[in-house]
Amino acid sequence: MNNQFHKTQDSDGYLPMQGKQENKNVYELPEISNKGHQQPLPPLSEDIANATQRQSSWSKPLLFMIVLLCIILILLIIILGIVTVVYATGNNVECTNTATGASNSSNTNEWADRIAQNISQKIPDFNEWANGVSQNTLQLIQDNTNFTELDKQILQSTKDSAQKLINIVNTLSNLQDTSTSTAGVADDILLIAQELLELHNESTALPTSCQQLQELQPNSPSGYYTLAGPTGTYSTYCNMGTLCGSVGAWTRLAYLDMSDATQNCPSGFRLYQSGVRACGRNSSSGSCVSVDFPSNGISYSQICGRVIGYQYFSPNAFASGSNNINSYYVDGVSITRGSPRQHVWTLANGLTGSYNYPNWNCPCATGSSQTVPSFVGNHYFCESGNHASTWTNILYTSDPLWDGQGCGSLESPCCNVPGIPWFHRDYGSTTTTDYIELRVCASGGATNDEDTPVSFYEIY
Repeated sequence: MNNQFHKTQDSDGYLPMQGKQENKNVYELPEISNKGHQQPLPPLSEDIANATQRQSSWSKPLLFMIVLLCIILILLIIILGIVTVVYATGNNVECTNTATGASNSSNTNEWADRIAQNISQKIPDFNEWANGVSQNTLQLIQDNTNFTELDKQILQSTKDSAQKLINIVNTLSNLQDTSTSTAGVADDILLIAQELLELHNESTALPTSCQQLQELQPNSPSGYYTLAGPTGTYSTYCNMGTLCGSVGAWTRLAYLDMSDATQNCPSGFRLYQSGVRACGRNSSSGSCVSVDFPSNGISYSQICGRVIGYQYFSPNAFASGSNNINSYYVDGVSITRGSPRQHVWTLANGLTGSYNYPNWNCPCATGSSQTVPSFVGNHYFCESGNHASTWTNILYTSDPLWDGQGCGSLESPCCNVPGIPWFHRDYGSTTTTDYIELRVCASGGATNDEDTPVSFYEIY
């Protein structure tokens, strides 16, 4: 680029610049003159004019952005200054509070509360948001008809798995009885499988009786099984053999074995521990103590069971003239069902089995004058545990009662009755779900006269 300059000097000494400029950036220097007149500049060429116009067109936005950024910067500086002042003031208040015993703590607390309140107002309502999401999700599930089909599939899979668990239980039970070397492992796995069945908690997953179990699995052996009752599941013993002349599938409703030290007497019974552990009355006068056994919804037509007891002091079998099933009509055990009571079986305890006391010995004993209540009929056993001519206030443990063994010379007919020690009632086609009640009764006081505590019973 070539430039030519002509210098003139006016009265003030300033030199005006004249010449042609070929570059695209044109700078104009004003001439200051108080006396003379500036000489006119020659007209700009067309190229220079176009360059000047282009410069004006792109410089305006750039200037605007620069101004805007400056304003923003100034605002940021102001805000930073305010924050610094507030922070410094807060620290001063805190220091003052520490030194003066928190004299200005209220101001600081108010300042903090205002900040917290302002922040909390800016936080969105997450509860409202969560409720909205849950409602939308619920609506989505309700609108999706495929979930109904999915529920059916899950339910069917659950039932299938329950049936498979039942098969595992029965298979392990067979293994438990046929292989002693694997019995311990089988017991553990069997217990786990039964607990898994309980988790299903479905009436269709478990049998409701031992008879139903045998119908589903004919080869099921005797043992403990988990059954479904009206209020949940429970574990009980199923006797799949022959009891009381009838084949298999007996469900045990009642069981007590006081030779097991872990077992206790039913509530309300008195514990005897003289040589044997037994459960009797705790009364000084005529009374009965009882325990009920629910049927767990099982409809039955037969009852089979046995009881072992012991003689205390001087019981005398059936009370004279008593024909009331709700009273202490016997010195011994009364087994009934339902309410009002219906007689099932009576197990009486006579005074002695070897010496003739007609009014106090068992009615089945030779020479006895006792009569049996009409509601009892032939459904009773009677024995004595004392074979001496005298009696005393002890528990006669040498001869257990109602086992059909060890009967005295006069009691031979009492030990030769059919079925003993098992009692049996068969109601034919009549079925019931009545509960079973076992009562220990006596017409005299247990602590000073007579009692017949029981040490073992099982009822199916």
